[in-house]
Amino acid sequence: MDLNHTILCADDDPDDLQMLHEAINSLDRRYRIIEARDGAMALAQLQELQKGNLLPCLIVLDINMPKMDGKETFTHLKNNPRLSNIPVVIFSTSSSNLDKIFFAREKVEYITKPIQYMHLLGVAKKFLEYCSERREGE
Repeated sequence: MDLNHTILCADDDPDDLQMLHEAINSLDRRYRIIEARDGAMALAQLQELQKGNLLPCLIVLDINMPKMDGKETFTHLKNNPRLSNIPVVIFSTSSSNLDKIFFAREKVEYITKPIQYMHLLGVAKKFLEYCSERREGE
């Protein structure tokens, strides 16, 4: 797999990770989903991927996670020159206006997790489009 077919998903809810994994695979089986249960784990995995020059085409972050939440993880990503160019999408159940304002100010797409699987497929398609756009921009 190359960087154009890897997506890093940081979320502490295993059911949400599984559903997203299934939705993406139902659209395109070439994508590998790397899962992290919190922001600290996501950053550690990115550090390992960096060693092999295999950075993902997209990072999907939940906001409310243990150890390191989505905002803190995002801040670490943006402060790292090698990681700051990877597109990030917030994918969360949080309805906090402060969260939405924070990420809007950072020009980061904020998607509320859908309840219905058909809507999740639409979100997965959007995630794959981010990867396609990144591939075309390289």
